[in-house]
Amino acid sequence: MTTASPGKWEHAVVTGGGGFVGSHLCAALLAEGTAVTCVDDFSTGRPENLEPFLDRPGFQLVRANVAEDFTVERRPDLVLHFASPASPTDYLRLPLHTLDTGSLGTRNALRLAHRSDARFVLASTSEVYGDPQQNPQNERYWGHVNPVGPRSVYDEAKRFGEALTTAHADAKGTDTAIVRLFNTYGPRMRGHDGRAVPTFVRQALDGEPLTVTGDGNQTRSLCYVDDTVRGILAAAAHDMRGPVNIGNPTEITMLELARLVIELTGSRSEIRFIARPTDDPAVRCPDITLARDKLGWEPDVPAREGLRRTIDWFRATAER
Repeated sequence: MTTASPGKWEHAVVTGGGGFVGSHLCAALLAEGTAVTCVDDFSTGRPENLEPFLDRPGFQLVRANVAEDFTVERRPDLVLHFASPASPTDYLRLPLHTLDTGSLGTRNALRLAHRSDARFVLASTSEVYGDPQQNPQNERYWGHVNPVGPRSVYDEAKRFGEALTTAHADAKGTDTAIVRLFNTYGPRMRGHDGRAVPTFVRQALDGEPLTVTGDGNQTRSLCYVDDTVRGILAAAAHDMRGPVNIGNPTEITMLELARLVIELTGSRSEIRFIARPTDDPAVRCPDITLARDKLGWEPDVPAREGLRRTIDWFRATAER
């Protein structure tokens, strides 16, 4: 259980706030009494993710591409840079936009934070470790990434974003932090975004075969979105620069995940094996020693419970 608590920020800017993790961040900040400006062009985010907030005092939506100049009306004391296509379906469809968001978008968000004297948090990813030759991965591991492979538009955009954030802090004294997120899942994911959890849940609920790539023995570490958001805000409230891993250190194979989703949904779906994507990591598991020691954070929600909540949300959304 985390012991860290969010800082009492007056105004936060969340880029990519219409996306999966971004919208949960907006909700958590508003619940703490922080005014929130969401900046999103909805290239991958969804307006319906923000519907619960649109009429709330203190919430403002700015429709803008962060890779271009954008402005906010009120000076923030926290900037959370979460704008980026994050699923394979999205970043393979929008390769140049992904690279622009990770480079120009990060630069623009850093400039906003610097001139506002605000805390800046970069959403990085476990994908900076590539197909790792070390397991679990700690923050000192430099990774094993193919810079010209199909996943490189996302992996290298995030790696560049980390370098740019570090350089901004060193050269200009900007107050920055970097969080590396591992396989976050939960409500508000899109069923066709190409990631394992929403794909398996959608297929199971629709009675379709669950498509497991390769032999299904590749592993991931699933972190429920509420836990991820707590970790992000704990890092924002701390003075550490990072990077820091935010994820669940319990590994699960994709075949085990598919079988668990079938069990929890009560589906009669079968499992179908399909070709594994190029450069698909064989393992993915965070070493969260730094997050535990410095932030007092670790995940609370086990996979079975988090998947139940996610399945319930998908069912309710389908009914609506």
